[in-house]
Amino acid sequence: MIDRILGRKLCMTQVFNEAMEVVPVTVIEVGPCPVVQVKTPECDGYAAVQLGLGEGGRNVRKPQLGHFRRAGVKPTRYLREVRVKDVIAYKVGDEVTIAHFEGVRRVDVQGTTKGRGTTGTVKRHHFGGGPKTHGTKEKHRIWGSNGPGTFPGRVFKGKRMAGHHGSEKVTVRNLDVIRIDTERRLLFVHGAVPGANGGLVLVRMSERPEVANVAKSMA
Repeated sequence: MIDRILGRKLCMTQVFNEAMEVVPVTVIEVGPCPVVQVKTPECDGYAAVQLGLGEGGRNVRKPQLGHFRRAGVKPTRYLREVRVKDVIAYKVGDEVTIAHFEGVRRVDVQGTTKGRGTTGTVKRHHFGGGPKTHGTKEKHRIWGSNGPGTFPGRVFKGKRMAGHHGSEKVTVRNLDVIRIDTERRLLFVHGAVPGANGGLVLVRMSERPEVANVAKSMA
C-alpha cells in the first residue's frame, strides 16, 4: 500500500471538535494523483512510483508530453517520485486518491517554506543585535566578529551570517488528522504546514505516531 500522496495547501482556518473546542487546521486539497511511471529494481535499480498532480496546461515541454503519451495519462503540472517496497500492486494509469488515507490518524506533511530573499542575521538566525546606546551608531542589527584575525585567519564554513532566507524543504511530523472530506478531496490537519497557499505539499502516513502520544501525556 502506498503511504504518500501529493496535495496542494489551500489555507488555514479553524473548526470545532467534539468537545466544542476551537482547533486551528490547515486545509489541503489531496490528489487525485495518476501513476505515470513504475520503476523497478531490475530496470532502474530501485522501486518507486512516479505520481502526477494538477493539469499541465500549455507549459509542458515536448519530452514530457511524450512521457505522458506513452503512459496514457493526461499531462500534469507536477511529477514526484515516491519510494515503495513492492511495485507489483501498481500499474501505470492507476490513481492514488484520498481514499487511501481513510482511518489514518496522523500524517507528516512536507513542503517548501516561503522565500524571504536576502535577510540579516537578526531575522535569519534570531540574533539579539547590538547595543542600542553607549556610542553605537548604525550597528544595531549587525553581527559581531566573523572569526579570529590571526590563526586560522579565515571564516569557517557554516558561519551564521546574512544571506538567502527561506525556500527550504521542511517536514512537519505527527499532525493529527481532524477531518477527511472525500467528496471534495480535502484533508484537515491540526496545526500549520510549511509553504504558501497554493503550494505543493507531500502528505505521508506518520512513521512515528508514538511521539505525539508521549507529547500529549507530558502536557
